[in-house]
Amino acid sequence: MARLRIGTRGSPLALAQAHETRDRLVAAHGLNPDDVEIVVISVTGDQIRDRPLAEIGGKGLFTKEIEEALLAGDIHMAVHSMKDLPAVLPDGLVIATVLPREDPRDAFLSLTAKSVAELPVGATVGSSSVRRTAQLLRLRPDVKTVLFRGNVETRLRKLAEGIADATFLACAGLNRLGLAEKITAAMPTEIMLPAIAQGAIGIEIRQGDDATRQLLSAINHRESAIATACERAFLQALDGSCRTPLAGHATLDGDTLSFRGHALTLDGVHCFETTRQGPIGDAARMGSDAGAEVKARGGALIAF
Repeated sequence: MARLRIGTRGSPLALAQAHETRDRLVAAHGLNPDDVEIVVISVTGDQIRDRPLAEIGGKGLFTKEIEEALLAGDIHMAVHSMKDLPAVLPDGLVIATVLPREDPRDAFLSLTAKSVAELPVGATVGSSSVRRTAQLLRLRPDVKTVLFRGNVETRLRKLAEGIADATFLACAGLNRLGLAEKITAAMPTEIMLPAIAQGAIGIEIRQGDDATRQLLSAINHRESAIATACERAFLQALDGSCRTPLAGHATLDGDTLSFRGHALTLDGVHCFETTRQGPIGDAARMGSDAGAEVKARGGALIAF
């Protein structure tokens, strides 16, 4: 067979996810690892680290150059953290496979406090996420927030340097990098609802590339794919972007799916929340319906 080419960002976490994809493909099909090449592609989101994503173009900055390579036929598939994917994919591209989801929760990290509640009044918390910032301000309106951009290692270094008293990262990323010991506390989803599709790895291909889709079908994780389809339908219904504090999490229990989603104002003062429960076959419809409800209730208060 022709060598398979997997496109990815160059951060340690992105590379870990690309290698997981390769390892799963090799194991599923008995391939020689040399038959699967990992192609590192530089993306704008990794090049500009001194400004909030909302100011420079949003989530697509982590995927644009990789998707261009995919559309050009330079790579067969692109591996993404699904929470980085915009609500609507470029024409001609689809998510073909979702790998087994890691822990979707947010991780609280601090060298001085054991929990959000233990942070001193006026403490400084570093974050680049409008969702986490709004959720934090809802819990602790007294804290100050500062911009924390960069990959996992960069944010851990900033924390060690004392630029902030605490920060948040995804448990999934820390687990995949073997850095679980850095987690001070995992935030219960009841307190801090995760980003849409947090913890999930999505594999994007060209629409109509049936050969690649067939290869990937062997490593698709059905439950993760169903849950993230519901969450992304919620995101799309809300026209979600990184300018809007949105969160959503779906779980499966047998053939029943439960979903909780919300949108917040940037200051965390207002939170518009809803839940859904129904058969897994209605996953996308439930997410879309929940998003439409939240959008109608939030109205002009939600920062689209």
